Amino acid sequence: MVIVMSTASPRHLELSLLLLRLSIFLVMFVWTLDKFVNPAHSGRVFEKFYGIGGLSPTVFTVMGALQLILVVAFALGVQKRLTYGLVLLLHAGSTLSSWAQYLDAFNNLLFFAAWPMFAACIALYLLRDHDRLWSLGK
Repeated sequence: MVIVMSTASPRHLELSLLLLRLSIFLVMFVWTLDKFVNPAHSGRVFEKFYGIGGLSPTVFTVMGALQLILVVAFALGVQKRLTYGLVLLLHAGSTLSSWAQYLDAFNNLLFFAAWPMFAACIALYLLRDHDRLWSLGK
């Protein structure tokens, strides 16, 4: 049995979780804005990766509005079990739906950046009760 003594303070943990939350928010926020700014791009993404085509720009505007509410609540640490869980599920869907890109790794290197973010989403969800810095949630 190995015992590891940590020198990290609770403040270090809280700061680390805040940085994870804000960096995940940044990515999710830009994905959200894409639905408003370039709904045609969102349409191509949904068709290629999710097999859902023919959606109107209005659908992406509504999706973007709902996603904006979610990511802002996530960034503020509101209803952590729900918001952190939904962000984790959205990112998991995005990461796993891109499986074909991983098969052609060297022509799709940027897709691999999704995996550390996926791990960060999992870590933040599991440690959500310790994510208290700049959080409106309990």
